Amino acid sequence: MRILLLLSVFALAVSAQTTYVLKAARMFNGKSDAVVQPGLIVISGNKIQSVGGSIPPGATVIDLGDATLLPGFIDSHTHLSQEFSSDYNAARLAALQRPVAETAIRATVNARKTLMAGFTTVRDVGSADFVDVGLRNSINAGIVPGPRMLVSVHALGGTGGHCDRGDDIRFGLLKETGPEDGVINSPDEARFAVRWNIKYGADIIKTCATGGVLSPTDAVDLPQLSQAELDALVSAAHELGRKTAAHAHGSEGAKRAIRAGIDSIEHGTFLDDEALRMMRERGTYLVPTLSVRTGIAESKFPPIVQAKADAALKAQDDLVRRALKIGVKIALGTDAAVYPHGNNALEFMLMANDGMTPAESLRAGTSVASELLGMSALVGSLEAGKFADIVAVPGNPLQDIKLTQAVSFVMKNGVIYRNEQSTGK
Repeated sequence: MRILLLLSVFALAVSAQTTYVLKAARMFNGKSDAVVQPGLIVISGNKIQSVGGSIPPGATVIDLGDATLLPGFIDSHTHLSQEFSSDYNAARLAALQRPVAETAIRATVNARKTLMAGFTTVRDVGSADFVDVGLRNSINAGIVPGPRMLVSVHALGGTGGHCDRGDDIRFGLLKETGPEDGVINSPDEARFAVRWNIKYGADIIKTCATGGVLSPTDAVDLPQLSQAELDALVSAAHELGRKTAAHAHGSEGAKRAIRAGIDSIEHGTFLDDEALRMMRERGTYLVPTLSVRTGIAESKFPPIVQAKADAALKAQDDLVRRALKIGVKIALGTDAAVYPHGNNALEFMLMANDGMTPAESLRAGTSVASELLGMSALVGSLEAGKFADIVAVPGNPLQDIKLTQAVSFVMKNGVIYRNEQSTGK
């Protein structure tokens, strides 16, 4: 392990001493409606030195040819410590039986797949046993490759709800859960759980404001926290400088979270127009997680879960179209683990299918997502001074958004992790 750490530090040091110039036929900066032709970016250390201009003497030039340079993609809703399985019951059993160390090792594979797909930053919104914290720290230390992670530690929700890991376990088999496990039942417990999560490494706070699709004991559209509990949760998080996200399928639970000042609604499947107007007025982001349909289509569920999944999938596309019409801000998030990791870029195409232009879809996964995460000064666009998170795809994704699923070049923090079909000099 010490040797790996030393090698990682050495690789970062070498990168810091190298000036790269990336060239391609075109570039999309993450904020505009069009591509620039040609594309040229100068990278010094882990930052973008300039966009366009001339090539500095002595720089290492990488010519990607007929490709488009883009900001590193951002997924606002992942679960890197969990894995997709088409067998619902087998997956739940594995979660109970698998040692924490094995879960952590598997998570490193998921992180690498995500990075190689072009996603250089993720918001991870639910884990167990602090695997998300350990994975984030290991990536930051250069021990394993993966995206930059914002983690939530435990998602917070009421007893028996979607965030209660013991929601379908018989009484007495496991210890009763409480705020340290993410289960809250009063405003005071909500404040305590937020502070506890932050104490142990949370960058963001995730809550479950309604029931869920894949949890077997709760109605998907009913609220699970009171207005007072959500008010306390959001205010405690914001007071400590943390953004908040609410899993919410139904309108009433979502409206409570929106009134409380939540930063984003995750899924939002059955939101009515009033909830969407509230989001527009308050600047609340929607993260629709359309990619879950691919995993759900392959999966075998108990009847009660299957009925909820069928209803949710039927409502997804209409939700996005209504949100666009009303003017809600939409950020890309996929719910990775409900479908196989590494297929995150499918979300770009699914958003475009629901009425977003290719440029709007790309912005949802770059500059708009960076605003949601509070990281727009660091990532999300190709601008001087920002981290050198850069991906490339063949051709022009504004003409064919499916090209986002064919990433051929990945740079994160000035370090090249993937480079196919390029020339260097």
